[in-house]
Amino acid sequence: MEHNTAAARDESRQPSAHDLEVLSRQLGRPVRDVVEIPARCICGNPLVAATAPRLSNGTPFPTTFYLTHPVITSAVSRLEAAGVMNEMNDQLAADDDLSAAYRSAHDAYLEARNAIGERSGIGPVPEIDGISAGGMPTRVKCLHVLVGHSLAAGPGVNPLGDESLDRIKEWWTADRCYCEGAWDTSGEAPSRDLSRHGPQGLPDIVGRPAPIRKSAATAEAPE
Repeated sequence: MEHNTAAARDESRQPSAHDLEVLSRQLGRPVRDVVEIPARCICGNPLVAATAPRLSNGTPFPTTFYLTHPVITSAVSRLEAAGVMNEMNDQLAADDDLSAAYRSAHDAYLEARNAIGERSGIGPVPEIDGISAGGMPTRVKCLHVLVGHSLAAGPGVNPLGDESLDRIKEWWTADRCYCEGAWDTSGEAPSRDLSRHGPQGLPDIVGRPAPIRKSAATAEAPE
């Protein structure tokens, strides 16, 4: 029974062509280097994409679990806008047990990324050894990363990701499907980047700044 359960879980991780199309529509850009789907909606659509620890262009990429579902990403953005990250950083400074659990979440993230690297045939990526994402292990700088980790790992692994999921229950819960109308399903899937999101975690690793997007007032002509 355990073998069958493990086999079914491994099969559900494998991204299908349909999964990749849904991800591209969710994100508004063509996805690349997605190697697993570690969390799914009850309807089967992806909630989180696992990105290879080394991209196909050779770039090391520490942000393994990327939150993709627009309803969840929007809800988490509301938390960030409300100052929840500052609250959590204060909690970490005041609560030794929480701080220790958060550091354990960092270790679990690294372990999961190494396992994904092995399963995908990429192997070790020494440039990002010891580097996780989202501010772990000592601070909070991206709730989307922490929620993606919690959804991928399950409850009890990342305490602040779990707390964030509890805080967005007004807008999203795991027992319901929120996919209908959440992204554009008409026409072709995006073939160029239409998103407003830069790379998560990339600039510090590869030594180049994050892209700066000009406002409509200053962007007079394309570069």
